[in-house]
Amino acid sequence: MPETGDNERLRGHWDKHARSYDRQMRFFDRALFGESRSWVCSQAGGDVLEVAIGTGLNLPFYPPGVRLTGIEWSPKMLAIARRRADDLGRVADLREGDAQDLPFADASFDTVVCTLSLCAIPDDRRAVAEMNRVLKPGGRLLLLDHIASSARPLRALQRLLELVTVPLGGEHVLRRPLRHVQAAGLRIEQRDRFKLGIVERLAARKPDRGTTGG
Repeated sequence: MPETGDNERLRGHWDKHARSYDRQMRFFDRALFGESRSWVCSQAGGDVLEVAIGTGLNLPFYPPGVRLTGIEWSPKMLAIARRRADDLGRVADLREGDAQDLPFADASFDTVVCTLSLCAIPDDRRAVAEMNRVLKPGGRLLLLDHIASSARPLRALQRLLELVTVPLGGEHVLRRPLRHVQAAGLRIEQRDRFKLGIVERLAARKPDRGTTGG
């Protein structure tokens, strides 16, 4: 996907915040997400792609047998992820890449993972379509994100929050990745929504080529 001025600005935003990102996420993991990273990563198997791997906070939670590839838009966040993989002794192919234009052939991976990133990818619908494209038939898509709350008063506050977070860093709080996953034709196998509906995690399956509707 060609770079635009806005894309470069957003990349610079995440580069700038790379060093403080882990500290911020420790708070949100405790307050909102709980064991969700483990819930997602423990279900991954085979050839696994993590989209927008960030600083690699998911790396400790993958089963030892997976063959992991990760892409990240921010070079500075990617550098931290590589150091974390080395410290953990985790063999992983970590490379720079755009979630909206994945540099992989169709049907390349058994599992695709994306956690807490579709909120900040400029075109989240396109990113989900790309994840679906690189999934093998029968493969699993595993997602975790913060979304529009199920409580109306809280949604109103989220709309106000977006007036700041979207222009500042492209951070959306009212998105709902589930809708894009369903529109792509994947079958939802597991779904949890909690913390007043602010957090949603899901596991979806790409239909086998031989599967027919009915």
